[in-house]
Amino acid sequence: MQHFSLLDLSPIPEGKTAADALANSVELARAAEGFGYHRYWLAEHHNMPGIASAATAVVIGHIAAATKTMRVGAGGIMLPNHAPLVIAEQFGTLATLYPDRIDLGLGRAPGTDMATARALRRNMVPEDSFPQDVLELIGYLGDVPANARVQAIPGAGTNVPIWILGSSLYGAQLAAQLGLPYAFASHFAPAMLDQALEVYRRRFRPSAWLEKPHVMLAAGVCAAETDAEAAFLRSSQIRAFARLRTGTPGKLPMPSHDIEQDVPLAVMAQVKQALSCSATGSPGTVKQQLGDLIQRYQPDELMVTGMIHDPSARIRSFEIAADALNALCKAPVAV
Repeated sequence: MQHFSLLDLSPIPEGKTAADALANSVELARAAEGFGYHRYWLAEHHNMPGIASAATAVVIGHIAAATKTMRVGAGGIMLPNHAPLVIAEQFGTLATLYPDRIDLGLGRAPGTDMATARALRRNMVPEDSFPQDVLELIGYLGDVPANARVQAIPGAGTNVPIWILGSSLYGAQLAAQLGLPYAFASHFAPAMLDQALEVYRRRFRPSAWLEKPHVMLAAGVCAAETDAEAAFLRSSQIRAFARLRTGTPGKLPMPSHDIEQDVPLAVMAQVKQALSCSATGSPGTVKQQLGDLIQRYQPDELMVTGMIHDPSARIRSFEIAADALNALCKAPVAV
């Protein structure tokens, strides 16, 4: 495994504001850079009371300004919500301001409910134009002829690295066909992970961007000094995910010592399956569980994420994870 990275949604804890969440993200990003994280990605979600990263490109610029060397990017931009030219201009501007530090991961889902998707797009198009939009966007960021009628300025010639994101076989097939790196959203939708990685690796076509397949695996992490403390801290994310599944999303809840009483049994089973690609526990437990994931899936990179109500506990969790991943990156991989 080459690198380990961090995905942040700028969660808004109960009792706090979006301003608090964005300040927490800056603090976490600065700490993550010191811990050795290679990338710091933010995700596009809309109409979500507990997530402050809706204007993703703006938040990326804020994080990039607060850090020095770490790559910062989108994991991802939901391209159907936007005109490719607009995204090319946004990320071309970011790449101009922060050269060789900006990544652009692209997703096909709306990242919201259908009513909000309509509000974002104004005109809903029935056909799937995602592959064409990806190619159009890549074209704007590449070496554009000087006489091109439409150019992204800034953007042309920045060659911002493009990733395809996915949680099904669709993204795996497209990334393989285009010869682009692929990131799988296994931190919340692991059901098709094995199949998607097999399809991507088998069908990959070398391209101008990539000679061989490059996979990033996403995993949840919640680490603390003891297994019991980590389980307690993780209950916030379980409660939040359960509320999302039952149509009542809100701010990130306080942790609970009695999570089984807070979440109905049937919903808990769904949540546990969705969040099963994860590591929770003490430093030793987390290292073992992350090592097992790496051993099983052989990713080129691992991206960890996790929502914890207390921002200082969240930073500590990612510090523990970084200690484990630094060791795992240096360890020989059994084949």
